[in-house]
Amino acid sequence: MKKVFIYILLPITGMLMMSGCEDALKLYPPDGLIKEEFWQTKEDVESVLMAGYQSLSNLDSRLFYYGELRADMLDDGGNLGANHRNIMESNIYPSNKWVDWSPFYSVINNCNLVLKYAPDVLEIDPTFSEFKFNTMNAEAVFLRSLAYFYMVRIWKDVPFVLTAYDSDTQEFFLEKTDGSIILDSINVQLENILQYAPEDHETLARTRGRSTSGAVNALLADIALWEFNYQDCIDYVTRVEESSLYELVPGDSWFRMFYEGNTLEGIFEIQFDSEAGQNNSMYDITKPQSNNFIASEFALELFSAEMFGEIIRGYGSVRESDKIIWKYVGQSADGLMFRSGSNLKSTNWIVYRLADLLLMKAEALAQLGRFNEALQIVNDIRTRAFVNPYSQFQQTPQAFEDMILEERAKELAYEGKRWFDLMRMGRRNSYARKDKLIEIIINNVPATQKRVLAAKLSDPNGWYLPVSSDEIENNLKLVQNPYYQVYE
Repeated sequence: MKKVFIYILLPITGMLMMSGCEDALKLYPPDGLIKEEFWQTKEDVESVLMAGYQSLSNLDSRLFYYGELRADMLDDGGNLGANHRNIMESNIYPSNKWVDWSPFYSVINNCNLVLKYAPDVLEIDPTFSEFKFNTMNAEAVFLRSLAYFYMVRIWKDVPFVLTAYDSDTQEFFLEKTDGSIILDSINVQLENILQYAPEDHETLARTRGRSTSGAVNALLADIALWEFNYQDCIDYVTRVEESSLYELVPGDSWFRMFYEGNTLEGIFEIQFDSEAGQNNSMYDITKPQSNNFIASEFALELFSAEMFGEIIRGYGSVRESDKIIWKYVGQSADGLMFRSGSNLKSTNWIVYRLADLLLMKAEALAQLGRFNEALQIVNDIRTRAFVNPYSQFQQTPQAFEDMILEERAKELAYEGKRWFDLMRMGRRNSYARKDKLIEIIINNVPATQKRVLAAKLSDPNGWYLPVSSDEIENNLKLVQNPYYQVYE
């Protein structure tokens, strides 16, 4: 009988980590532990599940890049590498190192392994309860679905892999699947696992750092809004609100979401702890001496427009004196105290928090013409930040869309949201506001670049990234994204 090899490494920083393949879609079984010697206990299943979380934590810088580089909140601090700068300027080629999607497939393959082998372990480990089995499966489906949702927004159509790669008899080269089909599928999968997703875990850090029913509903709401299913988005956010496990952090404690993290506002956060050797990437990316990224002039104007109160969100996000992105290096919102040595790289990456979901709900409500309800949510967020609420607002979907986009830019600055928010606006109603997206983006570039950049952005296919040239070379079934086929 042929022995099947599984991708397992030794424990690192207190948890078992699953090795990501060099390229998940030209994958060949490497040396590892044979199946007959693994997948024997529930601890084996959990170790691979934890490897999925570890693989996700390795993506924190990428989630920042994909959500912010092409938007209007960042500028080059003078030391930016060519690959980053080219993405910022929409000079994107299939050879760019950041268009590689294999790190996402590392998360996905870990999850697929859990889903494939956990049923076998359930049969042989008497201590593996059906409750624990269902909970772990739900976590794996959530992580896999989150990875695919990012990929669809970044590349649009990608190979849809729901089977673990652990045998040399499997088909390693797959065609792309239409992104809308992928989203429909993961939406059904998430609905199916909701009944098994726990409300919380043993500790606050685990509750915020592992999949819960709140996290699943947050992801479902995000997908629904991306797909313009507004009532569904409202319903999913309402479920989170009704759970009573989450609440907005008071304005004077707002910065606690970034130092120390895991607040009552957090729904799903990628966990980091420098003291345990689990470091994030964001400190090195945004620290003053790195000179990588600084706040754009648009961002500074955005926060200076309402000086009273914007010290909470404005200086909490940006230090005006030198344009440093403060969320990931500071110890408080005053722009003065940096994190201490033992906590430099401990900032969690927040995937979802309650303010994000409430603003999603406000956007959906406004698109359905429920303006008063939407305005109340926006004013709740503004009041929390010590900003004067709107007494009234022009009641049209477009006016509300612009206002909510600005509110999201302030509240969620540098949290990997802005580019996806702009894409959602640009895609809505058959690209009716494509010109608005172009206007926003070119406003942040020198006059000499405006016309060229506007021409590039005029084709919505160019809003997505190309497939890596290495993937195209090694997988003859892959087709390059339409906008980039000229580079083949």
